[in-house]
Amino acid sequence: MRPLNPNKLLLSKWTAVLPQNKERHFMVTELIRDDAELITGCILQAVINGHDYNIDWRELKNSEHWQQGWK
Repeated sequence: MRPLNPNKLLLSKWTAVLPQNKERHFMVTELIRDDAELITGCILQAVINGHDYNIDWRELKNSEHWQQGWK
Protein backbone atom coordinates (compact mmCIF):
# COMPACT_ATOMS: atom_id res chain seq x y z
CA MET A 1 0.00 0.00 0.00
CA ARG A 2 1.17 3.50 -0.75
CA PRO A 3 2.00 5.79 2.19
CA LEU A 4 -1.02 7.68 3.49
CA ASN A 5 -1.03 11.43 3.80
CA PRO A 6 -3.57 12.17 6.56
CA ASN A 7 -4.27 15.62 5.10
CA LYS A 8 -5.60 14.00 1.91
CA LEU A 9 -7.91 11.44 3.57
CA LEU A 10 -11.06 13.56 3.40
CA LEU A 11 -13.58 12.01 0.96
CA SER A 12 -11.27 9.05 0.24
CA LYS A 13 -12.92 5.66 -0.33
CA TRP A 14 -12.13 2.42 1.54
CA THR A 15 -13.18 -1.23 1.40
CA ALA A 16 -13.36 -3.40 4.50
CA VAL A 17 -11.55 -6.72 3.96
CA LEU A 18 -13.83 -8.46 6.49
CA PRO A 19 -17.20 -6.69 6.23
CA GLN A 20 -19.60 -6.76 9.16
CA ASN A 21 -23.35 -6.03 8.96
CA LYS A 22 -23.02 -5.96 5.14
CA GLU A 23 -20.98 -2.75 5.47
CA ARG A 24 -18.16 -3.12 2.98
CA HIS A 25 -17.65 0.27 1.36
CA PHE A 26 -16.82 3.40 3.35
CA MET A 27 -15.94 7.05 2.77
CA VAL A 28 -13.99 9.38 5.05
CA THR A 29 -16.43 12.19 5.78
CA GLU A 30 -14.59 14.11 8.51
CA LEU A 31 -11.08 14.49 9.93
CA ILE A 32 -10.63 14.79 13.69
CA ARG A 33 -7.89 17.16 14.85
CA ASP A 34 -6.33 17.78 18.25
CA ASP A 35 -5.49 21.16 19.82
CA ALA A 36 -2.27 21.37 17.79
CA GLU A 37 -4.30 20.82 14.57
CA LEU A 38 -2.74 17.36 14.02
CA ILE A 39 -5.06 14.73 12.58
CA THR A 40 -5.77 12.09 15.22
CA GLY A 41 -8.73 10.27 13.71
CA CYS A 42 -11.41 10.25 11.08
CA ILE A 43 -15.08 9.49 10.63
CA LEU A 44 -15.80 6.64 8.23
CA GLN A 45 -19.32 6.53 6.84
CA ALA A 46 -20.74 3.25 5.53
CA VAL A 47 -22.12 3.76 2.03
CA ILE A 48 -24.91 1.19 2.35
CA ASN A 49 -26.64 2.68 5.39
CA GLY A 50 -24.88 5.91 6.39
CA HIS A 51 -23.62 4.71 9.79
CA ASP A 52 -20.63 6.66 11.07
CA TYR A 53 -17.58 5.14 12.76
CA ASN A 54 -14.87 7.08 14.56
CA ILE A 55 -11.45 5.44 14.04
CA ASP A 56 -7.78 6.35 14.34
CA TRP A 57 -6.67 7.22 10.79
CA ARG A 58 -3.60 4.98 11.22
CA GLU A 59 -5.88 1.91 11.24
CA LEU A 60 -6.42 2.46 7.52
CA LYS A 61 -2.77 1.47 6.95
CA ASN A 62 -3.53 -2.10 8.08
CA SER A 63 -4.00 -4.04 4.84
CA GLU A 64 -5.52 -6.98 6.74
CA HIS A 65 -8.54 -4.80 7.51
CA TRP A 66 -8.70 -2.08 4.82
CA GLN A 67 -8.09 -1.65 1.10
CA GLN A 68 -7.90 1.77 -0.50
CA GLY A 69 -10.69 2.43 -3.00
CA TRP A 70 -13.90 0.47 -3.59
CA LYS A 71 -13.15 -3.07 -4.63
